[in-house]
Amino acid sequence: MSGDRPIRLTWVQPEDLVGHELRQAGEDGRGAQAAPIADRWHAAGGHDAPPRAGASPEPPAPELRALAAELLDELAGIPSPLPEPTGLAGIRAAASAWAASGTPDSAATLARAGSGVPDSAATLARAASGAPERPGAHPDELGERLLGAWRGRAAGCVLGKPVEKIPRQGIREIAEATGNWPIRGWFTAEGLPAEVAARWPWNRRSAATSLAETLDGVPEDDDLNFPLLALSLLERHGRGFTTADVAALWLEELPAGRVFTAERVAYRNLLDGLEPPRTATWRNPFREWIGALIRADVYGWANPGDVRTAAEFAWRDARLSHTANGVYGAMMVAAMCARSLVVPSGDPAAAVEEVVAAGLSVVPAGSRLSRAVRDAVADARAEPDFERVVDRLYERHGGLHWVHTVNNAALVAAALTHGRGDFTASVAGAVAAGWDTDSAGATVGSIAGGLLGASRIPSGWALGDRLASSVRGFDGIGFDELTRRTLAVAS
Repeated sequence: MSGDRPIRLTWVQPEDLVGHELRQAGEDGRGAQAAPIADRWHAAGGHDAPPRAGASPEPPAPELRALAAELLDELAGIPSPLPEPTGLAGIRAAASAWAASGTPDSAATLARAGSGVPDSAATLARAASGAPERPGAHPDELGERLLGAWRGRAAGCVLGKPVEKIPRQGIREIAEATGNWPIRGWFTAEGLPAEVAARWPWNRRSAATSLAETLDGVPEDDDLNFPLLALSLLERHGRGFTTADVAALWLEELPAGRVFTAERVAYRNLLDGLEPPRTATWRNPFREWIGALIRADVYGWANPGDVRTAAEFAWRDARLSHTANGVYGAMMVAAMCARSLVVPSGDPAAAVEEVVAAGLSVVPAGSRLSRAVRDAVADARAEPDFERVVDRLYERHGGLHWVHTVNNAALVAAALTHGRGDFTASVAGAVAAGWDTDSAGATVGSIAGGLLGASRIPSGWALGDRLASSVRGFDGIGFDELTRRTLAVAS
């Protein structure tokens, strides 16, 4: 029909992907080789990546879109020179969890000078051993930890939800204007001056369900839907699930409009007939962004104490849509979640350090992610003011997209380390930093909640026992039922 408004579909249009791929090339060591391609793109009128939106506002001329597709393929032909494998064998060869025998000598490879991880060889050996453990003879303690992990993930997600896409400065101004700085409770619009609200527009879809005055159970969010999908995956296919099983479950249960960035590209690639792992690489400049990291918690919860298996489960899932550091972030979080359920929690600060060491143990030591996390943890241990820790994160990673894996994973580790087992300080720190607020908050809440157990999460973070979801079979489910089902797949 004449005059129809063109659809500007986010995250998949070639003219919008080129800028993101050029930025990715600069991050993974291909910048010099990509420079002539960037010149051709800009000379033809091509734009850089939209900074926060998923699509540019206007459709391109047909010849520009055709050029974009051509250049994406040229960029894909330039290999990264960095030592960052995506294959499981390469990751195992480069990560200490598989190299370590559990002896102090082998575990000490994690404790390089200035690394920021605990320098106790015994702590590192426990973190990297990968041996399955249970926190006690009775499953009740594991159930308490799992309940804490589910509730903690939900609390962190909901705290970050209304300020998603709001930069750090705006989050602080909103919190200060409503008497909630440092953040110690849910965000509220009550008492927020109109000029502050106008300067920092809320994520309007979230504000209706995620403020102190509007909370009624747990609203739907992709940071909660993906753990539900992972649980469903394990229930359907067991511990031998494959990447193809993950792909089939997405196609069966996830509407395309409910996935974003790398997941949306992988979804498109599946519909085009591509097979994993090519689904992760074909015209996918988001392959090192945070999507795989937010899908990983259940793989840790299904393997209490067994960081190697937890990381392998996360790898099977992540390789559908991600490569290199995007995969490492998922493996790191799965390992941290696995360790959080079994580490002795009498000294929460020491427990957190062991959990962080477990996460690092499954990441290739020479990767950008490993270096970023180690630096972040070193700062968090040395600097009493967390705002200064975040300043340093921005100095090192401010050029990354706000939903990239490297900056957000570093933030997660820093918030946990600086929080020293304090649930509120840890989750609030992750949200106040202003990157992927609901995702980072959810992951920190999951790990801190698993470490502490449900009864030690402050009551002010309680949510109604009803989780909204469009994932079949989960809408309205309660945390006790989620815990029971997670225990079943961990058996």
